[in-house]
This record gives sequence, C-alpha cells and structure tokens, in this order.
Amino acid sequence: MSRIIVALLWLLHWLPLSVQASIGRGLGLLLYGIIFPRRRVVLTNLRLCFPELSDGERRQLAKEHFALAGRSLIERGLAWFAPEARIRRLVRVEGEAMLQKLIDDGQPVILLTPHFLGLDLGGTRLAASFDCVSIYARQKDPVIDHWLLHGRSRFGSQILLRRDESIRASIKAMKDCRPFYYLPDMDNGPNESVFVPFFGVQAATLAALPRFAKLGGAVVVPCITRMLPGGQGYVVELGQPWTDFPGDSVEGDARRMNAFLEERIRTMPAQYYWVHRRFKTRPPGEPKIY
Repeated sequence: MSRIIVALLWLLHWLPLSVQASIGRGLGLLLYGIIFPRRRVVLTNLRLCFPELSDGERRQLAKEHFALAGRSLIERGLAWFAPEARIRRLVRVEGEAMLQKLIDDGQPVILLTPHFLGLDLGGTRLAASFDCVSIYARQKDPVIDHWLLHGRSRFGSQILLRRDESIRASIKAMKDCRPFYYLPDMDNGPNESVFVPFFGVQAATLAALPRFAKLGGAVVVPCITRMLPGGQGYVVELGQPWTDFPGDSVEGDARRMNAFLEERIRTMPAQYYWVHRRFKTRPPGEPKIY
C-alpha cells in the first residue's frame, strides 16, 4: 500500500500546485468525515485552546485544518520529487540573508521550527540553501521512512540524526556552522519535560531548547513555514534571533517558547498540527484528556 501512495505522490507532483492544492483539500475533508478518532483529538485540542470560539466555529476550524493537512500530504510529493528550481520558485524564504550572515560569522544557530503543516517543504527549501542538521523519528513503514529521509536529505549535505544520538552530534554540527532544524513542541512524555501553560492548559513541554542553546553557544532563530492559498506556494519566515536566551530558569524558557508559539498559531490557527495529542501527558493527579 505504501508503494502505491508513493507512486501516486510521484504522479501528482507533476501537476500545477493549484491543482494539487484542490486535490489535497478534497482528501483532507474526506478524512475529516471518516477518521473519527483524529477528528475528536482535533476538536478536543481546539476546545481547550480556543474556549472563546463557539462549537460551530471550532468545527469549521477543524474542517479547514483537515483540508490543509490533506494539502500537506499531497504536496509532500514536491519535497520528495520536484527539482530544486521548482522548490525555489514555490517556497520563498524571508530572512535568508540574515541567517547566512550568522553562519558566515561563525554563530551556531537553532532554527526553532514548530509543527506547522508546511514544515516539510520549508525544510526542503532551506536544505537547498544551507547544510543543516535535524532530528528525525524513524517510521514503522520502511518505504515511507525511506522517502521521508530522501526528501529531507536530497539537496546539499544534510545530517539527519536519530533521537538517541541527537545531543552530542547536534551540538558538534551546530559548532561546525550547520543550522539545527529543531522541532521541540510535541508531547514526548514526562521525561526531560516541564509542565508550563500552552493556551492556558498545563502541557508537558520539552526543556531541551535552552539546553541545546547553552551547550552549543547557539542563538535561537524562529522558523515558521506558512502555506499560502491555492497555487501561491509557501513562505518560510525566519525571525530575528532571540535575545537573553537561555534565561534564568528552564521553566521560564519553556514558557517563553510556548508563548511565542501561541502568538504564531493565532496568525494561522488552521495550520498548526492539531491532530497530535498535545495534552496526553498530565500533571500528577490530573485526569486524562483524550
């Protein structure tokens, strides 16, 4: 089955982006209707994070999220198969010169990359300009695992690390002037996490970002990939390096990261990865949410 999926993505990647977007949105809305467990997760997350919205508004937001998730699935074929010139046309990078200057100055950089739906194409586009280091989670399906790794490594000289080998190797790569494409905003359980608010709800939040920054002498540069409507493509927004980071406490640093993430999510709420059970790990004594 996975080989059929890969073949379909290869066929679809030849189509104009506007056509792929329409197909992807249709797929996403179909998944909204048939994958009830994930729809329930999305609606639960939206209820917790946007209590000010009505039930109808949250359902509309959930439908839009699934439509964009369908787009991201179909358009992943571009990350796997499209030539570099087409990737550069479809994905614009704002702040590329700033990042290049940091690298030229020998400054280690962590690209703080939250789980927005466009991050795969954003990462592929950055790989066309920069030799980076990133962490990946091995997929159960070996065919999908192969193509995910292929898509992330086919341009330049990329370093992809498993989670169990990430700390020392990532720091060494950063000190060798490779930007670290880092995704720290998932619930990976209580180990190495602290509980801080995310949209007002206590969430197990990885505390590794300040640790990486301190050990690597790195600055944190926000890296947000935004999906544009229809065939307009994507834009990678590289923000200014954070100042006074790490701070005085791990909890304070985690709060700062979550507050930044909330601010960006509010600019495009349908594009965040709401299908993830962000609040599955609860503080001691609290009931399960999902």
